Amino acid sequence: MPIRRLPEHLVNRIAAGEVVERPASALKELVENAVDAGATRITVRLASGGIDRVEVIDDGCGMSPDEMALALERHATSKLPDDDIENVETLGFRGEALPSIASVARLTIESRVRGTEGWSKIIDNGALLEEGPAALPPGTRVVVEGLFAKVPARRKFLRTPRSEYGAAADAIRRLAMARPDIGFTLEHDGRRNISVQPGETRAERVAALTDRQLTENSVAVDYERGTAKLEGVASLPTFNRGVADHQYLFVNGRPVKDRLLIGAVRGAYQDLLARDRHPVLALFLTVPPGEVDVNVHPAKTEVRFREPGNIRGLIVGGLRHALDEAGFRSVQRPSAGALGNWQTEPVGAASGSVSTASPQAYQQDYGQRGAFFAPSAGSEVAAGQSSVWDRSPDYRPAPEGRAEIADAPVPAAADHPLGIARGQVAETYIVAEAEDGLVIVDQHAAHERLVLERMNRAMAEGGVASQGLLVPEVVELDESACDALEERIGELTELGLELERFGPKAMLVRATPAMLGAGDVKGLVTDLADEIAAYDQHLSLKEKLDHVAATMACHGSVRAGRVLNVAEMNALLREMEVTPHSGQCNHGRPTWVKLGHGDIEKLFGRK
Repeated sequence: MPIRRLPEHLVNRIAAGEVVERPASALKELVENAVDAGATRITVRLASGGIDRVEVIDDGCGMSPDEMALALERHATSKLPDDDIENVETLGFRGEALPSIASVARLTIESRVRGTEGWSKIIDNGALLEEGPAALPPGTRVVVEGLFAKVPARRKFLRTPRSEYGAAADAIRRLAMARPDIGFTLEHDGRRNISVQPGETRAERVAALTDRQLTENSVAVDYERGTAKLEGVASLPTFNRGVADHQYLFVNGRPVKDRLLIGAVRGAYQDLLARDRHPVLALFLTVPPGEVDVNVHPAKTEVRFREPGNIRGLIVGGLRHALDEAGFRSVQRPSAGALGNWQTEPVGAASGSVSTASPQAYQQDYGQRGAFFAPSAGSEVAAGQSSVWDRSPDYRPAPEGRAEIADAPVPAAADHPLGIARGQVAETYIVAEAEDGLVIVDQHAAHERLVLERMNRAMAEGGVASQGLLVPEVVELDESACDALEERIGELTELGLELERFGPKAMLVRATPAMLGAGDVKGLVTDLADEIAAYDQHLSLKEKLDHVAATMACHGSVRAGRVLNVAEMNALLREMEVTPHSGQCNHGRPTWVKLGHGDIEKLFGRK
């Protein structure tokens, strides 16, 4: 077959396949053009998630008729003032967006430069239909209709209007975060869903587009290393989500989804969050243009750094520094007040008490009583000298564990392999004595697994029983999250969760699974929305039952930090012994570990 030059319309369609994957891709390109044109306000209107219509209006510099004709040609751009492509400072610069979109849709573009008349062009799938004067305020208006209408092979791969709208809203959300100096408005099928005003601070813009509670549950990030700088907002470890979709990363003002950056965020939080929980954050990385290649991907969503190790260290160091200042450290350190009390407050004693002022003697005296407890009522200190316990408002060590008298005999390993509960450590771990060693149980992970097994049995027997709420609870979510839950209301009812739509951005919870008891309803619904949004829309919840039920079980389990009595601890141990798969939590990690007598002897250096 001889080599031939492809026709122009086919070249444009091939380029469109790289740049325009779905309505959100076209929308992103058009909004980036508006941002680069110096707009202060950008309005976006969508119909059917952008499948039928995408409209972008801006008040930027506009284009003359000659510039408009040139903009519709391939590889024509105003965003590279010279040939130095390594120092790109604008968002779009390839010059392929408009001709690519015009080759697979009906494109109407109207623009006006201040002080001149407006001009309009209409292109239908690569063919110019008409052009002429247009009446509009200064700026540009672009309308894309019937995307892929004449390319059925591409059209059939588009998702439902709700899914396409979710992707388009996410694109607008990311671009709006990157430019808090620009006002953004997003309307879908005549309803306004996003509206942010120009001039907001970065923290205000991020909170407005993610979660208003982020303002009170986040730390500011401001960190520099060499020529690179990291800024943004990061949630505290206690404010997290079930999926990583609420992490927004930017490089030189450009929204990106880069695996290096995502991995660095995971590394910064790995000691502070469970493996299946993710922070909410927006990080803005600024590096010299020559240190990053933004031309790696046609859609410019990936970047390549000249020194990736330095960038990863910057992100990990910046996040840990910000969290460390907020008091969230991966390793618990003694407070300065506590050390000061022990080192600078000598403790004396009257007759019959401790006769030395050294801390070592103080520890020895109370060590003979069995623990570091406060002095008894009969103890006295030397006149004029205060005890460390006199400054209890500044420092009072809390007990790390709770144990009860071990009067119950140890059961045989054949009958009860997990032994009998002896106490609780850090209000999280159950310590049990078995015939062949010591067993340590993670109470939350173990109970979470047991609740999951109960839900699976209930589903096999016809459904999970629900318990109605005395007062239905309203849970506010993003519109796309509400849409995802609304599509699955029938399936969630079988799992015992009764929901109904309560306006465009809220769900009403009428009942929850009875076996979960009284829990965090808002947290449960929010995590379920995140989980469902991550599934393919064609999969039923029964095909993902383990994931959905595991999310529910997590919210119905004994939480870490809850004090259990011996009867509750033993009841948990007995149920674990008879329940399949109770040795692993819902995420595949062990719920308990056993130290044999030999392991304990090695631990203490005994032979």
